[in-house]
Amino acid sequence: MDISLEIVSVAFFIGLLTWVLLDIMRRRRGGGSNRTCLIYRADRGSKVFALLTIVANALISTFYLGFGIYEYWVGGGIISWKSIFSGMTWVLATLVTVYSKNTIHSEQNRWPWVLIIWWILSCSFYSLSLCLYLTNHFRSLDLPDILPKANIVEFASFPLSVLLFFNAFRYAAQEKNDLKHPLLEKEDETPPQNTDTYTKAGIWSKATFQWLNPLFKRGRIQKLELPHIPHVPPSERAENASYVLDESLRKQKTEDSSLPKSIMRAIRRSLAINAVFAGANTAASYIGPFLITNFVNYLLEKNDNSSIHHGLILAFIFFIAKTLESLSQRQWYFGAHLIGVRVRAALTVLIYKKSISIKYSGPSNGKIINLINVDVERIGDFCWYIHGIWLLPLQVVLALAILYRNLGAAPSAAALLSTVLIMVCNTPLANTQERLHSKIMEANDSRIKVTSEILKSMRVLKLHSWEPTFLKKLLQLRETERHWLKRYLYTCSAVAFLFWASPTLVSVTTFGVCILLNTPLTVGTVLSALATFRILQEPIYNLPELISMITQTKVSIDRIQEFVKDDQMKLIPCHTSKVSDVMVVLDAGEYAWKTTEQDLKKPTIKVTEKIEIMKGSKVAVCGSVGSGKSSLLLSILGEIPKISGAGAKVYATKAYVSQSAWIQTGTIRENVLFGKEMNKGCYEYVLEICALDHDVNTWADGDLTVVGERGMNLSGGEKQRIQLARAVYSDSDIYILDDPFSAVDAHTGTHLFKKCLLQHLSMKTVIYATHQLEFLEAADLVLVIKDGQIAESGKYEDLIADPNSELVRQMSAHKKSFDQVNTCQQDDSFNRRSHQVNLIEVLEEKEAINNGKLSGKSNEEEAETGRVKWRVYSTFVTSAYRGALVPVILLCQVFFQGLQMGSNYWIAWATKNEHKVSKKRLMWVFALLSAGSSIFILGRALFLSTIAIQTAQRLFLGMITSVFRAPISFFDSTPSSRILNRCSTDQNTVDMDIPYRIAGLAFALIQLISIIILMSQVAWQVFILFLGVLALSMWYQAYYITTARELARMVGIRKAPILHHFSESITGAGTLRCFNQGDRFLMKTMDLIDDYSRVAFHNYATMEWLSVRTNFLFNLVFFLLLIILVSLPRSAIDPSLAGLAATYGLNLNVLQAWVIWNMCNVENKMISVERILQFTHIPSEAPLVIEDCRPVPEWPMAGKIELENIHVQYNPSLPTVLKGITCTFPGGKKIGVVGRTGSGKSTLIQALFRIVEPSGGQILIDGVDISKIGLQDLRSRLSIIPQDPILFQGTMRTNLDPLQQHSDQELWEVLNQCRLAEIVRQDQRLLDAPVAEDGENWSVGQRQLVCLARVLLKKRKILVLDEATASIDTATDILIQETIRKETSGCTVITVAHRIPTVIDNDLVLVLGEGKVLEYDSPTRLLEDSSSAFSKLVAEFLRRSSMSNCYRDPS
Repeated sequence: MDISLEIVSVAFFIGLLTWVLLDIMRRRRGGGSNRTCLIYRADRGSKVFALLTIVANALISTFYLGFGIYEYWVGGGIISWKSIFSGMTWVLATLVTVYSKNTIHSEQNRWPWVLIIWWILSCSFYSLSLCLYLTNHFRSLDLPDILPKANIVEFASFPLSVLLFFNAFRYAAQEKNDLKHPLLEKEDETPPQNTDTYTKAGIWSKATFQWLNPLFKRGRIQKLELPHIPHVPPSERAENASYVLDESLRKQKTEDSSLPKSIMRAIRRSLAINAVFAGANTAASYIGPFLITNFVNYLLEKNDNSSIHHGLILAFIFFIAKTLESLSQRQWYFGAHLIGVRVRAALTVLIYKKSISIKYSGPSNGKIINLINVDVERIGDFCWYIHGIWLLPLQVVLALAILYRNLGAAPSAAALLSTVLIMVCNTPLANTQERLHSKIMEANDSRIKVTSEILKSMRVLKLHSWEPTFLKKLLQLRETERHWLKRYLYTCSAVAFLFWASPTLVSVTTFGVCILLNTPLTVGTVLSALATFRILQEPIYNLPELISMITQTKVSIDRIQEFVKDDQMKLIPCHTSKVSDVMVVLDAGEYAWKTTEQDLKKPTIKVTEKIEIMKGSKVAVCGSVGSGKSSLLLSILGEIPKISGAGAKVYATKAYVSQSAWIQTGTIRENVLFGKEMNKGCYEYVLEICALDHDVNTWADGDLTVVGERGMNLSGGEKQRIQLARAVYSDSDIYILDDPFSAVDAHTGTHLFKKCLLQHLSMKTVIYATHQLEFLEAADLVLVIKDGQIAESGKYEDLIADPNSELVRQMSAHKKSFDQVNTCQQDDSFNRRSHQVNLIEVLEEKEAINNGKLSGKSNEEEAETGRVKWRVYSTFVTSAYRGALVPVILLCQVFFQGLQMGSNYWIAWATKNEHKVSKKRLMWVFALLSAGSSIFILGRALFLSTIAIQTAQRLFLGMITSVFRAPISFFDSTPSSRILNRCSTDQNTVDMDIPYRIAGLAFALIQLISIIILMSQVAWQVFILFLGVLALSMWYQAYYITTARELARMVGIRKAPILHHFSESITGAGTLRCFNQGDRFLMKTMDLIDDYSRVAFHNYATMEWLSVRTNFLFNLVFFLLLIILVSLPRSAIDPSLAGLAATYGLNLNVLQAWVIWNMCNVENKMISVERILQFTHIPSEAPLVIEDCRPVPEWPMAGKIELENIHVQYNPSLPTVLKGITCTFPGGKKIGVVGRTGSGKSTLIQALFRIVEPSGGQILIDGVDISKIGLQDLRSRLSIIPQDPILFQGTMRTNLDPLQQHSDQELWEVLNQCRLAEIVRQDQRLLDAPVAEDGENWSVGQRQLVCLARVLLKKRKILVLDEATASIDTATDILIQETIRKETSGCTVITVAHRIPTVIDNDLVLVLGEGKVLEYDSPTRLLEDSSSAFSKLVAEFLRRSSMSNCYRDPS
C-alpha cells in the first residue's frame, strides 16, 4: 500500500508541475493580465480562507520535512521513500497554492482542480490510516500489511487536511455560485433589504460562521451603514416574534395567563436545541481533566524504546474533545443571543401595544421607558443563563466523579464540602450584591428621571439662572448612586477574591485530607485534580450569579406582567348612527381621572343632561381656568374613565387638536399628512387655510424641513397650526379642538377661524373650547363649564339674553377689556371704516415666520469613525490618580500568577519525589504559596474597584458639567434621548463594566504569557508555534475589528430611536387613538426594533466568528504541544513540568478566547467612553460669573434698558432675525411688544437674557453692558414668565420656590394674588400638594398662573411676560393684569402678547415686523395715526370682538 501511495504522490507531483508550466505558458501568450485587473475584486471575498489554505499546506510540508530529517537522524542516514515523495508533493502543493492565490484564485475565486483532488485524496488517506490504527489499537486485530499504517505526521496533519478538504468543497461549490454573480460589482452597492444570509447558510457555514464573510468583506473596504447589514432571520423579526408570543398568551386561560410560561412556550424549540449544545460543551470540557491522568502516566512510564502510538491516540482524543468543546460553546452562546434577540423584540412590541392602548392615568413615561431599557434587556440576557439551572449540578457531579476516580471517596467528599462551603460563603455576598444593585438601580432611576426633567426644562432653568441649583441637586443624586456603587464594587471585589481563590481553597482542603488519610498521590492524579478544581471554579462562581439573575429576572417579568395584565382599556367604538344627522351623543354621567373610593364623590366632569350634537353644527365650550373644558372634550374622546352613566357615543370619524401641541419628530409634511396619502392640491390648500404656506416658503427645505423633538424648534403658534393642519387634512367627520387660537396672534386667529372653521369645515361637526369669547357667536351651541359641570347650554343669543347667566358674567369681563381698547381708539368711528379694506389686506397677508431656528436637515447622531483613538484610552486609564495604581494592579496579577503556578508545580514535583519531601512540608509549602496568591488577588480586586469608582465619577462630572454649561442651541438640536443615553446606558457601562473589561484583558494576557513561558520551558518548539498562531490571531482580530467596531457603534445609536419613538407615542397616545394611527405607529416600532435587532444580532455573530477561528488555532497549538511531548525522548522532558504544561494547556482555548474577546469587547465598550468624552467638549456659554465685572448687588436700580443697533442671527449660516433694533425702555415703565408670529418678539427677549448672543450692537441695563457681565449675574436679576409653562415633578412648594428662599406666608400671598390659593387649598396637603410629571395634573392655564406666582415671588426690577396669559380666560386675565400692575409698580415690565387688552394700557408699545422696529410710542399716539400697524392690530381686535359682527356668513 505504501508503494502505491508513493506512486500516487509522484503522479500528483508531476501533475502539479505540469499544470504550473502550462499555466505560465498560457499567460505568456497574453491571456491573463487584463482579466486579473477586471475581476480583481473577487480576491477580497476569500482572502481569509486563501491565507488559511496556504498556512495549512505549508505546515503539512514542514511536518513531512521535519519527520524526514528526524528519520535521517535517528535511522542512521536512511529516509523512507514515502517521506521523500510526500514531502516533495506537499512542498510543490504549497508553492502552487501561493501561485494560484495571486492568479487563478484572484480571478475565479477557486483553486485549480488538480490541487482540490490532491487535498480530498490526502484527507481520505489520513482518515483511513487513523481509523485503521485506532481499530487495531483497541481491538488488537491483525490487519493485512497492504493497508496503510499511520505515523506521527499523519496524526499531526489530519486536522489541517480536514480544513483543506472542506476548503476544496467550498470552492468547488462556489464556482457554480460565482456564475450567477456579475464579475464587476460596485463597492457601495447595498444588499437587498430582504436579505437574510443566516437562514440561507448551510450547516458548515453556520458552524464556522462563514455566512458573515460578505459582511466582513464590505466592512473592510467601506464604513458600514445600516442598509449594509442583512436582516435578522424571520423568526427573530419583531412581527413574527410578537405574533408567536401573542399566540402563546392566547392559548392560556386569561385568568391564569403567565408571562414566563408564555415566553417558554414561544421559545421552547430553540431552547431545546440550545440545551443540546450546552450539554455537549459541558461533557467535552470534562474529557481533558478525565484523561490528563492517563497522559501524565504515559509520560512517566515512557522509555526511549516504547511506542508513541498510545500517546498519539490520547493527543488526538484531546484535540477532538477541545474542538467539539469550542464549536459547541460557540453555537450555545450564539443560540442564546439569538433567543435573546427574539424575546426582546416580542416583549418590546407587547409593551408598546399596551402603552398606546392605556387610557386614563397609566404608568409614567419614565416607568415604561425603564421597562424597555432595563427589564426587557434583563429578560433577554437571562436566555444566556437559563441552562445554568441544570448545568450547574451536572458540572459538580462530573467533577466529583473525576475526583472519585482519581482520589477516592473521602477526598471527593472533602472537595464537595469545601465547594458547598465556598458557595454558602458566596451566597450572602451575592444577596448583598443583589440588594446593592437594586439600590443602584433605584438611585439611577431617580437620577435619570431628574435629568430627563431638567433637559426638557433647560430653557426655563437658564432664563431663571437655576442651572447651578439643579446641577447641585443632580450631583447629590449621583452622590447617593456613587455611595451604593462603591459598596457594590467592593462587594464584587470580595466575590472576585472567592472566585479566584476557590480552586486554591478546594485543592488545599482535598490534598490535606489525602495526606491525613495517606491516600496515594501521583503526579497524574494531582494534576487531574488541579484541572478539575479549575473547572469547579465556574459553578462556584456562577451559582450566586445565577440565583441573583433568576431573582432579578423574576422581578422584571413580574413588573412587565403587572403592566401588561392591567385591564385593557377598550377604545370608544365608532358607532353606526341610526339617525344619520346625530354625530355625538353625550348622555348624563360622571367622569373622573381617579376611581378610588375617596375620589368617587368628586368627579372631574359631570354631565347632567343628555346632549346631542348634530352633523355640521359648531359647538363652542367656554369657561374659566380649570373649570373642566379640556376634560369635557377628553370625555367625548373616551380618554377619561366613566364612573356613572352611559358615557359618550361618537358616530363618525374624529380628529383632535390638543391644547398642549403634540408634534412628532420628522418633517412638516409627515406631521400634516399623518399617514394619509399625499393629495397635492388638497395639501397645499390645507397649508393655506391654516396659515402655514408662507412659513413653508421661508424655510430652506420647505415642508421637508425637519422638526426637532416635541417641536422644540417651532414657536407655539407654529406648533398649533401644524396640529390644526393635521386635523383638517385628515378629512374627518368630527373635529374636537382644544383652545387652538390661544397660541396665535389676533390676525392669525381670525384667519384660522374664518377660513378653517367657518369655510372649509362648514359641513363638518366642530367642537371647540376657547377663551376668545368673540368666537362664541358663530357657534350653533354654546356649552358653559363651571366647576366641572355644564352650567349652561344653548344658543348664544338665548344665553346672552339672560342677564343672570354664567356666560353673561364671563362676557362682561370680555366687554370690559373690549371697552378698555375701544376708549383708547379715537371717537371718530370712520377711522375704522375707512381702513377696513386695508385691514382685510393685512389679514390676508401671510406673515414672515422664518426665525432662523429651523434647520432643514435631520440632525442624525454624530458617530466617530475608525479605531477608538488612543487619547480615549489614555484619558480613561489616567482619570483616577493619574494612573498611579495601574502598575500596582498589574504587579499583583503577575505575583498571583507566579505563585499559583509555583504552588501547582510544587505539589506535582513533591508528589513524584516523596522520598525527598515530607508530607507535612509538602502541605505547608503548598498552603503558603496558595495563601500568597490569594492575598495578591484580593489586593488586585480592591485596587481595581477603587480605580473604577474614581474614573466613573470623573467622567460623569466632566460630561454633566459640560452639558449644563452648553448653550440653548445645543438642546434645540440634540434630542434629550441622546443625552439621556449617555447619562444612563453609557455611564452604567463606565460605572460597572469597562474598568473590569480592560483589567480582564490585561490579566488574561499575563496568564497567556505565563502559560506560553511554561510550555516553552517544556518544549521550546512551542514558542515558535505560538508566535505564528498569535500573529495569525492578531491578524484575524484586526480584520474583525473594523466591522465589529462599526456594529458596536450602531448598537448604541439604534437603541435611542426606539426609546424616542416610545416616549413620543406615549405622550401623543390620545392623538394616535383619535386618528386610528396605532397600527401605523406599531409598524414603525417594529421596524425600529428590527433595525436594532439586526445590528445586535450581527454584533454577537461577528464575535463568535472570531472565536471559532482563534479557538481552532490554539487548539491546534495544544494538539501539537501534546504530539511534541509524546515524540520527545523521556530523558528530554520533566514529566511533572510537562504534565503541568498539559494541564494549563487544557484552558488554553478558553484563555485565548478570553484574550481575543476582551480585546475586541474593550474597543466596543470604549465607544461608551468615547461618546461621554464627546459631551465633555461641548462649546460653552459665557461664564456664569466674571469676577472683574460684577454689578453692584442693588443692580438694576432704575430698570432702564437701552438697545443699540442689535443684530441677532441664530447661526452664521442662517439669515439675520433682528436687524438693527434701536430703542430705549425707560425704567419703571410698562412696555408692550407686539407683532406677528415670527416677527422677532421672542428673539428680542432671548437677546435680553443672552440665551442667544447678539452678532452686533449692545444692550445696556442701567448703563451696564450686559455682554460684559456673567450670565448668572444677569439672569438672576431679571424675571420672566416664558411662553411654555413648565412645572417640575414634586410639590407646589418646590415649584413656586425651587431655591427654597421664601417662607410659607410669602408663598400664600403670591398664590392669592394669582387666584390659585383656593385651588391649592382644595387638597389637604396644601403647599405639599403633588405636581405630576410635566405638571400633567394641572391645566395649562393653571400652570401659567403658577409660573406667574413664581415670578412675583422674586420681586425683580425688570419683569418679562412672554405670552404669559395666552391660555387664561379673559376674566382671570383682567384680574392678573391688575395684580401685575399693582405688584410691579415702579418696575420695568416688558409684555409680549397676542391680546391687545394686555398691552393697550402700557406706557409704550413696540411693534416689530420682520426683525425691525415698525413703530415705538405710547398706545395713544400710535392710535392717533390710523395707518399705523398698531392701529390695524387694534382695529382687527375690535372687528373680531364686535358683538354686531356675524360669523355665520362664511363669505
